[in-house]
Amino acid sequence: MESQGAIISNTRTKGISLVLIAAIFWGVSGTVAQFLFHHQGFSTSWLTVIRLLLSGIGLLVFAHTIGGDNIWAIWKNKREAIQLVIFGIFGMLAVQYTYFAAIEHGNAATATVLQYLAPVIIACYLCMQSKALPSKFELIAITLALIGTFLLVTKGNIHTLSISLPGFLWGILSAFALAFYTIYPGNLLARWGSLITVGWGMLIGGISFSFIHPPWKFQGTWSVSSFLAVVSVVILGTLIAFFCYMESMKYIGASEASLLASAEPLSAAFLAVVWLQVSFGLAEWVGALAIIATIFILSLVKK
Repeated sequence: MESQGAIISNTRTKGISLVLIAAIFWGVSGTVAQFLFHHQGFSTSWLTVIRLLLSGIGLLVFAHTIGGDNIWAIWKNKREAIQLVIFGIFGMLAVQYTYFAAIEHGNAATATVLQYLAPVIIACYLCMQSKALPSKFELIAITLALIGTFLLVTKGNIHTLSISLPGFLWGILSAFALAFYTIYPGNLLARWGSLITVGWGMLIGGISFSFIHPPWKFQGTWSVSSFLAVVSVVILGTLIAFFCYMESMKYIGASEASLLASAEPLSAAFLAVVWLQVSFGLAEWVGALAIIATIFILSLVKK
């Protein structure tokens, strides 16, 4: 019995470690994106299209070579193919572009925390869909989200904004995009899995956005640091982070993995403050923790 308990403990530790690595890498990639925008002159459009194209190709190659999946079979069903295209443009492309735009016009810490309003948006949508009043836990989560957002963007002073208005608006749009991204592809994920669905979603988003902003239309300053930053956004912040997150669910449940992934905004905020000297006072930290707390509260609703 002791041996079995040790195995379970080791398995759980491995799962927790993997999801925390994923969350930290996601947080780091947001802060690195801020470095590219604010210090190297990179554009949101170029980084978005490059990340989507390279990451999409990488995930599909990974799914085909290592997983042995037939990555083309998803296109045989017309209804699913249309749904995949909608997900790629209005889900994947939308969430990537709005998130990077929120970082460019604000900072990685605030953008990442604002994006984590998505679970509250989803809870409100599900209440409206079922024509039911929110539960007491959902009302608490909504209230905390509103208070957290107020503190995050005003520092507790109603007459000032701690970030630019465009940064705030892009952050809110990012939360709505993430909510759509989470809800819409449910049947695709159930039938084809995350690697194929997300891989094609990224590639479709990247190809469609290439008609608006071609990947060869570059803006910014290339240096060793900027090159490594782009590599880290694509490799660490997308491919490795996504793999670690998916792998973690072999050892712990999806619900617990999503809760632990809330370490992402904390890592983004910490790194932005320490590395890029972003101003993040007591009011912003309280606001961030209030928004992150909604994830834990809403998990009680799910249970």
